[in-house]
Amino acid sequence: MLGKSFAVMVCFSFVFALFTGNVPALSGAILDGAAKAVTLSISLLGIMCLWGGIMSLLSYSGMIRKLSRVLRPVLRHVFPNAFSTGEGEEEIVACVSANALGLGNAATPLALSAMKKMQEYSGSDTATDDMVTLAVLGTSSFNLFPSTLVALRRAAGSADPYCIVVPIWIVSALGCLTAIILSRIMAPLTGRRAR
Repeated sequence: MLGKSFAVMVCFSFVFALFTGNVPALSGAILDGAAKAVTLSISLLGIMCLWGGIMSLLSYSGMIRKLSRVLRPVLRHVFPNAFSTGEGEEEIVACVSANALGLGNAATPLALSAMKKMQEYSGSDTATDDMVTLAVLGTSSFNLFPSTLVALRRAAGSADPYCIVVPIWIVSALGCLTAIILSRIMAPLTGRRAR
């Protein structure tokens, strides 16, 4: 879907540039945009590798299990079925931790692994309440340290890339709490049942 949307935007840009006589400006913007995309990708690569490596190290050292014990009292209410069965528990904790560090790209494989384990346990192709809650929480997670956004602001030349941290704490906490509450309220209304 994203590829189709991007293709439509490119086609509209070309048509409008053709009709307004701005084809040279469009060509320049395409080349400048491609160069900036490569520069930005390289600048983000370092921070993504750093935090991805830290998450792997935490997993191998057993810190995720310890973190699971700390987060268990809260997360067992958010994911009751997964924490009662133990299926996907470590992956959920690692995913929540990665999202809290602002590493959505590192959290995605962890969330997919948790989804796979929960689906295998349920034995159904229908998403359980915990699976839906994890998907919702992945898109509206609490950000303790928005590392990707800070890296983007730094790459863009911001004088104070960290000034957004406190507002992000407030907004992401409220968004996360609202998403969890709505997910749990809507579960009985949609007829989904945890297995």
